[in-house]
This record gives sequence, C-alpha cells and structure tokens, in this order.
Amino acid sequence: MTTDSTPAPGPAPTPTASGDAPPAGPTAYGAAPVFGAPAAPGDEGTRALQHDARRPPRWWGKGLAMAVVAVFVGIFAWDAIGALQSLLVNLLIAFFIALALEPIVVWLVRHGWKRGGAAAFALLGGLALTLVVLALFGNLFVQQLVQLVGNVPDLYASAQTMVQERFGAQLPDQEELLQQAAEQWGSEVASGALLVGTTILGGVFAALTILLVTYYLLAAGPRFRASICRWLTPHRQQEVLRLWEVTQVKVSDFINTRIVLAAIATATTFAFLAVLGTPYSLPLALFTGVVSQFVPTIGTYLGGALPVAVALTSQGVPQALGVLAFIVGYQQVENLWLAPKVSARALEMNAAVSFVVVLAFGAVFGALGAFLALPIAATIQAVANTYVQRHELVASHMLQDPGPASAGAGGDPAGRGDVDKARAAAAEVDQRREDGV
Repeated sequence: MTTDSTPAPGPAPTPTASGDAPPAGPTAYGAAPVFGAPAAPGDEGTRALQHDARRPPRWWGKGLAMAVVAVFVGIFAWDAIGALQSLLVNLLIAFFIALALEPIVVWLVRHGWKRGGAAAFALLGGLALTLVVLALFGNLFVQQLVQLVGNVPDLYASAQTMVQERFGAQLPDQEELLQQAAEQWGSEVASGALLVGTTILGGVFAALTILLVTYYLLAAGPRFRASICRWLTPHRQQEVLRLWEVTQVKVSDFINTRIVLAAIATATTFAFLAVLGTPYSLPLALFTGVVSQFVPTIGTYLGGALPVAVALTSQGVPQALGVLAFIVGYQQVENLWLAPKVSARALEMNAAVSFVVVLAFGAVFGALGAFLALPIAATIQAVANTYVQRHELVASHMLQDPGPASAGAGGDPAGRGDVDKARAAAAEVDQRREDGV
C-alpha cells in the first residue's frame, strides 16, 4: 500500500482583529519562514522581499565605489586648480581688460571700423600709451628709484639718530640687521637668484597670454556671447545678456574711474613734492597714486606714509608735516568733490565691504588678488543690485538711529534707496544701449 507523502493543506490563517496576517509560524510550505519566500502557494510577487540583516545591502558596494571615485576626483580637481591658478589669474585679468576696452571698441565699430581692427587698435593703442608714459618718465623713475634704494642706509642712519636724540630709544645697527637678514633669508635669496631667468620668461609668457586672450574677447564680441547663448533657452539668454551688459558697464566705469583718479593723484602729488623739494618725487607720487585708488579706505594713508617718511628723514619735521597735511587735504578734496564728479556713473561700494574683500583676495591670491579684488566686488555688487530681490523693511527702532534727523520723511525705513539704485542701474544700461555706448 502506497502512502502519499504530500502534506494535506492546512486551514487558511484567520486574520486578526486589526486585519493583519497572523505572526509567521510553521506553514505547510516549510517548518520556518524564509526571507523573501512566499508564505503560501499563490503568494509569489504579492509581498515585498525582506532584507537579510546578516548580509550588506546590494547597493553597498556600488555606493562605496562611487564615494572612493568622488574623493579621488575631488583631490584631482583641487590639484588641477592649484596648478592652473596662474592661468586662471591671467584669464581673469584679460577679462577685466576686455571689459574696460569694450566701450572704445563699440564706439569705433559704430563709426565704420571692423570689429577685429577696432579691437587691435584699442588694445595696441592702450599698450602704446603705456609705453609712451614709461618712455617719458621711465628714465627719471628708474634713476630716482635706484637713488632711493642706494640711500636706504643713510635714511636709516638719520632715523636712528633722530629717534635716539628725541626719544632716547636705541634702534639696532645696520650691520646687525644685515646679519639677521642674511641668516634668515640668505639661502632663499640665493635659490631665488637662480630662478630669475625662469621668472622673466614666465612674465613674458603671462603678458602674451593676457594680450592674446584680451584681443580674442574684444574681437569676438557678439560671436563669443552667441556661442554661449546657443546652449541656453531664450529666457535664459535674455537674463545672461542683460547680466553681461550690466557687468560690462559697471566694471568698465569702475576701472576707468580708478585709473583716472590714480593719474590725477599721481600728478598732484608729484607737483607738490617737486615744489617742496622732496627727493624721489616721481616714484613716491606714483606709489601714492596707485595705492590710494586700488586699496580702499586706508589706501591714501598707506600711500602717503612713504613720502612722509622720506621727507622726515631727508628734509626734516616741517617738510614731513607739510606732506602729511597735503595727503590728508587731498583725501578730503577727492572724497567730497573730485570722486563724485569723476565717478558719477561708477559703482559705489561700502568701504568696510571693499576693505574686507581686498584682505580676503590678498590672503588667497596674493598681491595680484588684492589688486583685482575691487573689480570683482564691483561685478558682484552690480549683479546683486540689479537681480537680487529686495524686500520692504518693517518699522523698527533697530533699523534707524534715534533722534529727529531719522524721524519722519528724512529717514528711509522702507529701504527704498536700494531699490531705486537697482532700477537706476537698469535704466542706465538701457540709456547707454540707446546712445550706442
């Protein structure tokens, strides 16, 4: 007699009061439940597979591999940015030079010039003007600079004697300072002297790179912007082109304004130092003019410190006080009368913000970063004033100073001034577009 080994199907499980299936137990499918297996025949595909906690999930290996790849890609990108830092700085310089020369190129194109010829004329004209200025004043500048460097020991000896006589303090001797400098920086100077040729070649290559990229940006002009806009939707194209135009107008005005103010400050300082009879007047005036315009807030006083020191050590206290009075007086005239007239359309920045930007860029990119910090900050602020939405301010005593001057119509509790500045910037761009500038 044969016996059927197939177990008889048991009764169907009775649902609980909550409607869920009863706890898993021994079933007709086996003595114990299996992860991912159906509880009964016909349940295939009707229940979600449960994960076995004893094994890692299937995505674990793939996720770990992607994380390792991301780390290596990040390290490679960081090293690449560090290696390309000089090239990126050169491209940034070329971009800002192109923005500064773009109005000249547009004016020439409107008067019948071809775009390439106008770009070459603007670029070579600016370069020729720079060479002419160097030819006219370069010889005198180099002579006075060499004399100034050669007379540093005598100036230090005079300062040492004056400090000892007036204040009773003893400054270290020159020989001691030279010995300390030789012990501290002697090896670095020796190794650096071997790299002079490489540095010169690197400077020539950087200058050629800047000139070529600047010419390409000026000569391409609309074609370069069109190559970028082809990848964007029509709405995004309008936004990018308007952003480009606002940035170009503000940055070119800002750079040109700084150059004009630096030239005026240099000429005025040179005339005053020449009349006063201060030696090395040309290099001192050039240093004062450049530093006063491209280092915000304290640039004038940093630039004027060197002429005051030279006048003090080479001429005396009355001449030094005269130079100091001139520096302070010129700063007030420039801030209250000259700068508002010259920079009527230039971008105004908060002094504290611009000073922090210069410090930050100088710490990250060195002296050249500090020099380019203000144009970059001008670009960012132009974009913010035009495109970042401003909101109405609530009425609060924390938003204005107490007193009759801040009450009533004299204050600006709603912050309308910023909104008006943004609208004025956009209207200025439209007006300049109509005028063909």
